[in-house]
Amino acid sequence: MTTPAAPPSLPVQAFFTRPRLFALAGIVLAVGLLIWAPWKATGPGPGFVSGNGRIEAVDIDIASKLPGRIDAILVAEGDLVKAGQPLARMRMDAMQAQRDEAQAMVRQAGDGVASEVAQVAARQSDQVAAEALVRQRASELEVGQRRYVRTQELTAAGATTLQALDDDKARVLGAEAGLAWAKAQVAASRAGVQAAQAGVTGAVSGVAAAQATVARIDADIHDGVLVSPRDGRVQYRVAEPGEVVAAGGKVLNLVDLGDVTMSFFIPETAAGRVALGADVRLILDAAPEWVVPATVTFVASVAQFTPKTVETASERQKLMFRVKARISPELLAQHATTVKTGLPGVAWLKLDPQAAWPANLEIRLPR
Repeated sequence: MTTPAAPPSLPVQAFFTRPRLFALAGIVLAVGLLIWAPWKATGPGPGFVSGNGRIEAVDIDIASKLPGRIDAILVAEGDLVKAGQPLARMRMDAMQAQRDEAQAMVRQAGDGVASEVAQVAARQSDQVAAEALVRQRASELEVGQRRYVRTQELTAAGATTLQALDDDKARVLGAEAGLAWAKAQVAASRAGVQAAQAGVTGAVSGVAAAQATVARIDADIHDGVLVSPRDGRVQYRVAEPGEVVAAGGKVLNLVDLGDVTMSFFIPETAAGRVALGADVRLILDAAPEWVVPATVTFVASVAQFTPKTVETASERQKLMFRVKARISPELLAQHATTVKTGLPGVAWLKLDPQAAWPANLEIRLPR
């Protein structure tokens, strides 16, 4: 038998004919379009830059000012609270007893003031009596001096005896001593009045000190009711009723729903073009259908992820700067029930103020 001859082989060049080359180019172009189409749909253009980040909010620890036992906790985890709303209450029996004691001290100090005022009145009466006695002794001294002068004249004329002269002189000396003693009594009574007035001042200060003690205890009793410093949501109940906490012991943890931000990082080439107040759009992984507006409020002045020595252009491209975008408090208040922290997402930052946001980054919020 004769083996049939094999068909002649075509040269390789014959496969890549012009029609086949056009078909192959079409396939490559179609594949390229399929790959590029999603990127075109999500990439807003050269006037924008993006970075990954997480939703963050200010945490607030609600703690007891003084050591004590928790009497009641008035909220549960997840509750929305308003500024000034009572959240927990400490047991204040001991503080109330101290307040009663301080009130008694106020009354006692008030009685002390009344006593010191009475002492002032008594010392003033003593001063008046002493001054009257001074006037009496001065009058007696004057009479004695005049009599002594007349006795001296009579003695010189031989009309009276030397004994009478000596007696009148002794009376003058006694009157002078009596006047000096009366003046000393006036000085002593004046000093007594001043001392009594100082006692009144001290008693009044004692009343003020006792009242200040009452006010301090009232402040501690007031602080025994733990209130929310601002609007927010209860994240954790750190302690429970009946537990004893130390001074500064945490009872609750709140998250401030009026101060919510996302921190993300952008390269050094873009950080230099970012302005405070620039528009940002946030897309969360958990809700990609929402586009949340935000505003740049912080750009780091120091790069992170920076090599110790930056000498080449390729190394400088590794410089990353932290940017913080803040969601407006008004928008947060409208959607307080849906705000959650810790959620990851992407932040798109507009570098060119004249650029328009693409359709897929237009603001879309939950209803």
